[in-house]
Amino acid sequence: DRARTQSPRRHMSEFSRRLVNRIDVTGPMTIAEYMTECLLHPEFGYYATKSPIGGKGDFVTAPEISQMFGECIGLALAQAWMDQGSPTPFAVVELGPGRGTLMSDMLRATRSVPGFHSGLELHLVEAARSMRDAQAHALAENEPTWHSDVSTLPDAPLFLIANEFFDALPVRQFIRDGDEWRERVIGCTDGELQFGLTDPMALASLDPRLRETDQGDIVELSKSATGIAQEIGARVAQFGGAAYIIDYGHWGSVGDTFQAVQGHTKVDPLSAPGEVDLTARVDFRAIAVAAAPGAHSKLTPQGVFLERLGITERAKVLAQDLRSSALETHVAAHRRLTHPDEMGSLFRVLALYPADAPVPPGVDP
Repeated sequence: DRARTQSPRRHMSEFSRRLVNRIDVTGPMTIAEYMTECLLHPEFGYYATKSPIGGKGDFVTAPEISQMFGECIGLALAQAWMDQGSPTPFAVVELGPGRGTLMSDMLRATRSVPGFHSGLELHLVEAARSMRDAQAHALAENEPTWHSDVSTLPDAPLFLIANEFFDALPVRQFIRDGDEWRERVIGCTDGELQFGLTDPMALASLDPRLRETDQGDIVELSKSATGIAQEIGARVAQFGGAAYIIDYGHWGSVGDTFQAVQGHTKVDPLSAPGEVDLTARVDFRAIAVAAAPGAHSKLTPQGVFLERLGITERAKVLAQDLRSSALETHVAAHRRLTHPDEMGSLFRVLALYPADAPVPPGVDP
């Protein structure tokens, strides 16, 4: 067994037993393989069996906090569309649309933009079949087309949003050992899932990271993330459009960011396969590099981005008809989305756009 065990695990569900049996037969799994199985397994996967979003779920996303988030982004994409000459027809795209809340708010806010709704075709990229029913209900009047991945999106200008999508894509972890690397994998001992390490190996693809890492540092790579970014970047560069990627992450990935959340609390990622949300921080630099030959913005804090799009002015308008606890909730939502001590700095925005087009609204060029 190439996995060196590190700590014992006690929980054993039916899905855990299946994973242990697989490891016994084929050897340790990469973290990317583990994430894919736990999130997308058709019978036991997290997205197939859970309703993860909201107060009764495991996490709350920005669109669920306030309608202002989607309204601002919808109008920003509409402005980018106008800045590029209002091409028609065009595709409005969301990656990982959740319950359809964000897109519903975006489309409501853009209803008064001349020509926008008459020219758009709505496309949703959703791998989890179980989520499509909620999206179909929320967006029925817009007649969305679903895709399992970005490769089947139309050859047309794409005006795209990916909010908290890339953080759920599988990552592999490599730990520096001299000028070589050990991969962090998941094996088992006595029927328990456990983290382990491979033997050291030279990886030419990680040679550039030797200049910016030290002994024992962890580097995370997501082939899924860079592949999707490459596809989006190529389409935007060829056909026009703009893409906003909003997530928590950094410009360059160093360190262990693989985590699990259950009931809004961090838990052991190996404790309950298929029952907890698994994520890792996004490496925005890798996405920007993969999206060439199109242009990309600088990384912009979410709070700064939303303020530039007019969220405070919108908040004041909505507050006029609110009283008491409703007003308090509204004020708290604005703060949560924008304040540096909350989501305002934790989440960041990267925009992709054609090299010859204006920079999309809200981001730093």
